[in-house]
Amino acid sequence: MDKMISISPRLYACYNCHNHVALHDDIVSKTFQAHHGRAFLFSHVMNVVAGIVHEQQMLTGLHRVAEVSCSDCGEVLGWTYEKAYEETQKYEEGKTVLEKFKIVKDNW
Repeated sequence: MDKMISISPRLYACYNCHNHVALHDDIVSKTFQAHHGRAFLFSHVMNVVAGIVHEQQMLTGLHRVAEVSCSDCGEVLGWTYEKAYEETQKYEEGKTVLEKFKIVKDNW
C-alpha cells in the first residue's frame, strides 16, 4: 500500500501565544522596514483584529492605516494599509505588514 504524504501549509504565528496569523505563501514582500526592523507584507492574514483607521506619514508617503493585533492575546503585530495616496504605493492597499520579530514560523 502506498503511503500518503500530507503536506501542511507553512504558517506564521503570533510570537506571544502561537495563534496562526498568516500563510507563508501569502507573502508579497520581505523587504519592508518597520519601527523595530524587518517586516513582511502579506496579501492575506487571519486571526487578527484591526484597530482604528488613521492617516500616517511613512517613508513612502501618506497612508491610511490601522494597527492589527492578534485576536487571541491582543499583541500588536503590525498594520494594514487601507489607502495609499501615492500612485506607486497603491499595490499596498488591502494588504498587511507583520513585523518579523512579532511572528514565528509554525508547522515548518
